[in-house]
Amino acid sequence: MKVGVVLPLFSGDPQKVVDAAVEAEGLGFDGVFAFDHFFPPGGAPDRPALEAFTTLGAVAAATERVRLGTLVARASLRPVGLLAKSAAWLDAASSGRLILGIGTGDPIDRPEHQAYGIPMLDKAARRVHLEETLAALEALFAGRPYPGGTMVPELLGPLRPPPARPGGPPVWVGGQAEPVIRLAGRWADGWNGWGLSPESFAGRVALLREAAEPRQVEATWAGIVLVGADRAELAALSERRRARGLDDEAWMGTAEDLVDLMRGLASAGATWTIMVLAGPPDRRALVAERVLPAVR
Repeated sequence: MKVGVVLPLFSGDPQKVVDAAVEAEGLGFDGVFAFDHFFPPGGAPDRPALEAFTTLGAVAAATERVRLGTLVARASLRPVGLLAKSAAWLDAASSGRLILGIGTGDPIDRPEHQAYGIPMLDKAARRVHLEETLAALEALFAGRPYPGGTMVPELLGPLRPPPARPGGPPVWVGGQAEPVIRLAGRWADGWNGWGLSPESFAGRVALLREAAEPRQVEATWAGIVLVGADRAELAALSERRRARGLDDEAWMGTAEDLVDLMRGLASAGATWTIMVLAGPPDRRALVAERVLPAVR
């Protein structure tokens, strides 16, 4: 099981983000990931958020080993050629450490599109656009032109400099719906499921494998995690979170409970667990000390 953390891009503080990535690498985490939002989803447009690809460029320069990923880039925010160029250069600049997570986006993202004048496609169109985006990325990363589809135009390329790895960085598709999971099975190198129980995750992994046959596609998990050193601390942290109005989808448990969750996810087919670590700033150190050794 590989373990990653989501970087605090909503802090609006570039140094805090770079420091978090450097600490995560030093503590032994396998990956650091960036959300792709112009401001926090559901929040006011004047709340800060750092741009994903430029931030990961700074993180690439400050780290040596840890994988860098988008979780997930929204396909409709950038022209596909620009997305391919950004990903190829970031993969080259990081010596082949990029994971390009990509998805369609959700209705909660609509205010970002309105604030920045970017059209928001309907659900059916977003899925067509995502599939054509994946086909175009595959072609451009391999050094071939993309002939064009109904929503993504002809793209001749080439990408120069090319990605560090032949064929480009691994591409993960994020999403819960069956059509998106099947799309990941047909086109992607991996799929990411958000906040699922091990039982629900296992059902979607079966669907992914069916769609991918005979290919092998990686299944990965991500979610908000509130971990306590013991039951007493967990109760205090949970109460503090509720007092702030954050009665959300976070998984909550002790370090030992988190080990059990990760083992359950691994049994369900997960190769990565990627966490938004809620609570105090020392949670990365807590997980590194008490969870990482047990899940490896």
